[in-house]
Amino acid sequence: MPVTPVALAHAEDLADFVAASPSSYHAAAETARRLEEAGFTRLNEEDAWPSQPGGRFLVVRDGAMIAWVVPADATPTTPVHVFGAHTDSPGFKLKPQPTTGVRGWLQAGVEVYGGPLLNSWLDRELRLAGRLALADGRVVLADTGALLRLPQLAIHLDREANKALTLDKQYQTQPVWGLGDPSEADLLGELAASAGVDAAAIRGYDVVIADTARGAVFGKDDAFFASGRLDDLASVHAGAVAIAALDTQDGGPIAVLAAFDHEELGSSSRSGAAGPFLEDVLGRISDGLGADASERRRSFAASWCLSSDVGHSVHPNYVAKHDPVVQPVLGSGPILKINANQRYATDAVGAAAWHAWCERAGVVTQEFVSNNAVPCGSTIGPLTATRLGIRTVDVGIPILSMHSARELAGVSDLHDLTGVAGAFFRG
Repeated sequence: MPVTPVALAHAEDLADFVAASPSSYHAAAETARRLEEAGFTRLNEEDAWPSQPGGRFLVVRDGAMIAWVVPADATPTTPVHVFGAHTDSPGFKLKPQPTTGVRGWLQAGVEVYGGPLLNSWLDRELRLAGRLALADGRVVLADTGALLRLPQLAIHLDREANKALTLDKQYQTQPVWGLGDPSEADLLGELAASAGVDAAAIRGYDVVIADTARGAVFGKDDAFFASGRLDDLASVHAGAVAIAALDTQDGGPIAVLAAFDHEELGSSSRSGAAGPFLEDVLGRISDGLGADASERRRSFAASWCLSSDVGHSVHPNYVAKHDPVVQPVLGSGPILKINANQRYATDAVGAAAWHAWCERAGVVTQEFVSNNAVPCGSTIGPLTATRLGIRTVDVGIPILSMHSARELAGVSDLHDLTGVAGAFFRG
């Protein structure tokens, strides 16, 4: 069945969003930019925050961003509805002293970030992107555009490559970026030039490698959308579009979009879901509404968190890797993620609430559970539930090629997730 023009437009906007978000720092900045254009006010953590009900606000902490809408009639016990996602993706991060090379080739020294499908990064035009900390105290974003490539070894030199290709993480994942003598080249100079700063002023950097190919709609009836960083920019984008459409209407919960960093590493950082960022923001919102400790607990007891991240669609070439009964597929709706060992935070009450939000949005949903013989990953959901005690449900969209440099989603699922996020925010 052909997807709707609205869903196609949503996918094209997601392609723009991913293109502008090659690193977690760019993703936080781009989300903030879009929400500011939609009327949100950016706050600084070092300043005092507004203390009256009503308003649309956001704050950025490193590669994470939290935005919220406070109803005009909010009270100290008004619940919060948090839509959580993450801004980072598996890949590679630039090492110290990154200008390397051998035999006349210039290479970049990188280390593996998270758990990428290494082979998927071969033979692609890649870019460096991230943040540079300068001697004058400024922090600027840098993006080189197409600069690097991980060239695959020709099959003539490895006749067994189609049987088993294993890359050494140290010696076979260092991309090329030019020709010449490494002692006479400067990779940081390329980053500095892209940011319009002096390379000598760089005192620190957090820089990753990203694919340069733009997201694309394709397939019969325009069913498919392929892009880098769908895990988890698809959810960040859905939450941003949904919260931007909210007004400070009376009677609803406090709507919160929490886009964390470092989920692919376990979330243990000041900008990760295991850190204090969300608790800090919710505490300051509560303080602004005049809540005491008891009223804050009452608010949290009535609150919800949707932890939105991608899940596995059944793969037509590897059906045995999936549960034999529960087999979500692209294009058939967002997924409710369930795991008996609490790798996902969903329980019966959360499942019922999720189905209610989907019904309000007019969206069909699917369930996901792992094959018993295949280990299940986890998300920010259990971390948020444990840290704050807020009832949490793990959801997302089904995809193929998870942790690839270029992942595959269903166009309609992307738009449907945004619709459910809107229903969730409105309570």
